[in-house]
Parts: sequence; structure tokens; C-alpha cells
Amino acid sequence: MRRSEFTALSEHVFGPVLARTYTLELGLVPFGGRTAAVALDDGEDVRRVWTALCDEMDVPESRRWEIPPEERRRR
Repeated sequence: MRRSEFTALSEHVFGPVLARTYTLELGLVPFGGRTAAVALDDGEDVRRVWTALCDEMDVPESRRWEIPPEERRRR
């Protein structure tokens, strides 16, 4: 998983504003209370950070890993 995928999934699951807020402000227990942004900057595995964020926010497994094709951004 790449950081760009983390960003795309978080924006899909939480919406752009909350995704940014959670990434920058929510402390994650598996990373010693560091935020997702800090953990990623520190080189932690992106998939582990995404999983920790989803676990913290009780995101069901069925919503964590795929953005439906009709909702994907065109690049």
C-alpha cells in the first residue's frame, strides 16, 4: 500500500475534511499515541497505519479496502 492509496481510501471512507482531521489529530494506540501522519512520516508501514486508523474509528472490514469504480477520481 502506498501513501497515496492511504489518502484516497481515507477520503473515501471518512470524507476529505474528516480524513485530514483524523490523520493529523487522532492518536493511534498501536503507534504510541502518534497520529497517522506522524507514524507515516516516521516510516511506519502504511497498511498498518491504515488498519490502526480503521480499527480506532470502527470502520467495518467491508469498507476498508476498495473504492467503487464510479467513485474513483480520474487522474
